[in-house]
Amino acid sequence: MSNELLSIVEARAKLDRKELSATELVDQCVKIAKAKDHELGAFLEVFDDVSEQAKAADTQLTNGKAGVLTGIPIALKDNIVQQGRSATAGSRILEGFVSPYDATVVTKLKKAGAILFGRTNLDEFAMGSSTEHSAFGATKNPHDVTRVPGGSSGGSAAAVASGIVPGALGSDTGGSIRQPASFCGVVGLKPTYGSVSRHGLIAMGSSLDVIGPIARTIEDTELLFNTICGRDALDSTSREGKYEQTSTRRVGVPRHFLESGVDEDVLARFDASIEKLRENGYEVVDVELPRAKHALAVYYIIMPAEASTNLARYDGVRFGHYASGADGIDDYKKSRAAFGTEVRRRIILGTYVLSAGYYDAYYNKATEVRKLLTDDFTETFKRVDVIATPTTPTPAFTFGEKSDPLSMYLTDIFTVPANLSGMPAISVPSGLVMRDGVELPVGVQFTAPHFQEERLFSVGKVLMGV
Repeated sequence: MSNELLSIVEARAKLDRKELSATELVDQCVKIAKAKDHELGAFLEVFDDVSEQAKAADTQLTNGKAGVLTGIPIALKDNIVQQGRSATAGSRILEGFVSPYDATVVTKLKKAGAILFGRTNLDEFAMGSSTEHSAFGATKNPHDVTRVPGGSSGGSAAAVASGIVPGALGSDTGGSIRQPASFCGVVGLKPTYGSVSRHGLIAMGSSLDVIGPIARTIEDTELLFNTICGRDALDSTSREGKYEQTSTRRVGVPRHFLESGVDEDVLARFDASIEKLRENGYEVVDVELPRAKHALAVYYIIMPAEASTNLARYDGVRFGHYASGADGIDDYKKSRAAFGTEVRRRIILGTYVLSAGYYDAYYNKATEVRKLLTDDFTETFKRVDVIATPTTPTPAFTFGEKSDPLSMYLTDIFTVPANLSGMPAISVPSGLVMRDGVELPVGVQFTAPHFQEERLFSVGKVLMGV
């Protein structure tokens, strides 16, 4: 088997049996990156010390001191900081910033022996669904370079789908792991809110953001999740979950929710996935999520509100790019002009919904509906083990196709409920659909109750034939 196609689990076995060295594996990843990434743009940086990391990993393997990820190259979305490395969040306003500390997930990856391979591209400050909005250029879909890889973790998804690395970390605020995973034909997990520390994640929406894994297989995704999860004293919102082994046998399908503009062939692939589960002994139940239709509107009030607050710190004085002006106010204006168009749009929207005249009408109302939406899911999970929907209404779209912001936001319709409710959700490949003579991947999404990631892995393994 070519190193290009090795999963993490397969590479781990070969490394342990001495059939492959970490140096050989990393050299192959670097070779693939040089051959493909000039066109894809998945990486902002491949680290210059990957060979040294590989040699250290080989020493650990020889000495019998290997961790679960020793010798395995893992990429990091460029809003996850690493000590002594640049971190830009895809924005000019952080250009030149070097982190003085490691994110908690980075500390855990290092402890597990992972080789940190490089920084992947993203929509600026994770604001986008296409990775078109990076200040450092767009990332392209490995299946069709005229199409987007999804976002905002498009760089991480493209890096895994193209075979450059077997696994990567992304962040998910409203679908930013699952949507690009669907578009690129890989597995993407948005964990339970608080199950993975956000310490060292450059903030966008603090009550929504979660770091999670992207990989080619369910087993790899599960391995990465188990490596990075757990309570962290440096993140007061993190919690230690009770991850139970369960026998997942009841799948809920909110058919009323699937009327939201899903392409016919995407829906056909979804139905085929559900039929496969039924053939494997699963009971499929129609369920109602009456407030799900409001999820997108609620999300695009709460997320910009939190984003505008988080990004207020980039004022040219305390954080970020500084540009000199005629006076203090002019300094502030010119410094913040480094933000891109989409970021400015969301800051303005967030500031508006938090303003004195509109706070109650918009932000408070959105938080009330958010609670009702969570209650809908909680009540539904009394009847079923997981809830299934397509991950996205369409396959990957072409560059510029969603130039209207509202049409872009609609691509998040099935993913945002999990972030609003804090529940875990996973995107699993569900097949291919044809567009302009090219086969493009699509995904099916499963959502589970809080801290029941095991249910997602269980149903995903059945769907992927494990």
